[in-house]
Amino acid sequence: MKWEDFRSSGNVEDRRGFSMPGGRGGGIGIGTLIVVGLVGWALGINPLVLLSGLDAIQGGGSGYSQQSAPTQQGTRGAPSDELGRFASKVLAQTEDVWTEIFRQQGKTYKDPTLVLFSGATRSACGGASSAMGPFYCPNDQKVYLDLTFFQEMKTRFRAPGDFAAAYVIAHEVGHHVQNLIGILPKVQEARRNARTERESNALSVRTELMADCLAGVWAHHADARFQVLEPGDVQEALNAAAAIGDDTLQKRSQGTIVPDSFTHGSSQQRVTWFTRGLKTGSMQQCNTLQGPI
Repeated sequence: MKWEDFRSSGNVEDRRGFSMPGGRGGGIGIGTLIVVGLVGWALGINPLVLLSGLDAIQGGGSGYSQQSAPTQQGTRGAPSDELGRFASKVLAQTEDVWTEIFRQQGKTYKDPTLVLFSGATRSACGGASSAMGPFYCPNDQKVYLDLTFFQEMKTRFRAPGDFAAAYVIAHEVGHHVQNLIGILPKVQEARRNARTERESNALSVRTELMADCLAGVWAHHADARFQVLEPGDVQEALNAAAAIGDDTLQKRSQGTIVPDSFTHGSSQQRVTWFTRGLKTGSMQQCNTLQGPI
């Protein structure tokens, strides 16, 4: 993936090296996050499958509000290290692409903030641990990322490559897009009113697959505008999408697949929806939430 020569985003809050402030609040405690996260990695399960309550869909229901969120500030602006610069430049491309797409629809795109942290931090959706993997918090409109996750993708998930990492960032920004267009609040309400866990999980899957598709939409327009793709890049992203499918993770950890417990979608579903967005470049083709929510 070509990224070195493009602009960096200043919408980065670098908390690496900052310790997480003390204090207690509602929602899931950081101790629980770390324990469950470590169990997830030990079993080979993406902790976001175990802790789906802290991904984009669940963020609004964690018991935190934007006003009551614990404060923690890092250094603002584009980082100078290579991985930080990479993340900042990918974020900048998502800003440019989604600003134009929203403009064409007569809307205004509000840039999210990318929070880089190491180990643990706090968000307006509760505590965050590197064991959780990347996530988007709609309460503060920030994407949280420990850059060591990219190494985990390479070694544990066997999904290396710059474009695979870019897909991860674009997926979380896809949740931000969903939030801006009003999808996430509707899903949160629908999940609260769901009659069964199976019904709630199905809504989670549909929302995650939409974010995969929106990541593909970004890739389509980023390549058309900036010519970022190099040979093998698309396969890197497809490998990443397949590697973090619920069926693949469950089979690796427990040897059996339980579709009713899926929260993010199967490997094939994730690949299919990312590819759909990549080929069409159309938000309208990403409607996984057909029918009333």
